[in-house]
Amino acid sequence: MTTPTFADLGVDASIARTLRRSGINTPRPIQADTVAAGLAGRDVCGRAPTGSGKTLAFALPLSQMQRGDGHPVGLVLAPTRELALQITEVLRPLTHHNDLRVRTLIGGTSITKDTSALGRGIDIVVGCPGRSLDLLQRGDLDLSHVSLAVLDEADRMADMGFIPDVTRLLDATACRAGQLLLFSATLDDTTGALERRYQRDPVRVDVDHTPVAKGTVTHTWHVVDRQLRRSTTEKVLDRHNSAIVFTRTKRGADRLARQLGKAGHSAAAIHGDRSQNQRQRALARFATGEVKVLVATDIAARGIHVDDVNVVIHYDLPATAEDYTHRSGRTGRAGADGTVVAVVPSDMEDDAGSLRRSLSISPTVDGSFSPPATESGSDQGRPKQGRPKQGGPKQSRSKQSRPKHRHRSKGARSKGPRKHQR
Repeated sequence: MTTPTFADLGVDASIARTLRRSGINTPRPIQADTVAAGLAGRDVCGRAPTGSGKTLAFALPLSQMQRGDGHPVGLVLAPTRELALQITEVLRPLTHHNDLRVRTLIGGTSITKDTSALGRGIDIVVGCPGRSLDLLQRGDLDLSHVSLAVLDEADRMADMGFIPDVTRLLDATACRAGQLLLFSATLDDTTGALERRYQRDPVRVDVDHTPVAKGTVTHTWHVVDRQLRRSTTEKVLDRHNSAIVFTRTKRGADRLARQLGKAGHSAAAIHGDRSQNQRQRALARFATGEVKVLVATDIAARGIHVDDVNVVIHYDLPATAEDYTHRSGRTGRAGADGTVVAVVPSDMEDDAGSLRRSLSISPTVDGSFSPPATESGSDQGRPKQGRPKQGGPKQSRSKQSRPKHRHRSKGARSKGPRKHQR
């Protein structure tokens, strides 16, 4: 089957030239399957993994809209600030041919500047649900003229509790009579409810199993003593020029970034408690190579798109196989090879084993887990299960000590065992 060109899909010639100048000559599968439908005014419900090219799939129909009368005619909702910013970066060059005005509405930035920009006139809004709803409720954002709305990573917005805000925003648009392009890594009850509420006979697309350009990605799990996790991570970083290291907590990301910096690895942390300027600065420094290591919580698992990441390191194991997949998807993009490393504490055999069994890949395991403690070994830190309710060494010692306490004087009792028990 011949791969269609962008012209075949109905993309404007000037936009196609802009794509060629960026080195984009051939539509990827998600684009080939959805762009024509989007340009024809059809609703789209697509399952598309990270890195499949879906941003361009919905940016092309948006970029060929006609300017409004100052009120937005297009709306894109994304779960994270970073993703919203990167969608804007893809969209802006495509809108120059018809002078569409694009504004990003995200938390951590000046709401006064947002209000001023909306007052001057905006054609396409790219935003996170929180800031967009805030401006809508203040009366500064009028969505009643929006005829094309996009939900990017709808499943992620559901995970983050944004769906009530999303429905309020969509209810304020005209997308029921117009069109909604819905993209998600998974199609479940949440996306099904959105489809039934806002779409009419959508074009359904699933590119999850469509071959796309992929490099060879190796997965290795290093099982080490907990106190050796950082030194093991540093050894991995020594072999790579660009790395994203994932931690479970915000505090852990800050701490690890400081520790890696002291060890000679240029590192920056990114998580939800950082201001938007700090997050953008960290991403920019990482993208340009000024910083070699980005230490991040799961906010970066789907919210950023940076090419040429040599290695992804799971410093803390993720909670689910889906999180592991999205984290790991930051490397091996666009046909490049990649490396994924998990640094697994040897005392986490049960958690690591459950996660490994739920993955679609079989990582190479380097090292072994701690053997279970025996009856004769120390039980410090282990749950005290299976102890008999009566008898046993501890109770025997307690009973033997009681007669001795009774023969002490009153003064001795007040200074002796009772004080010790406190």
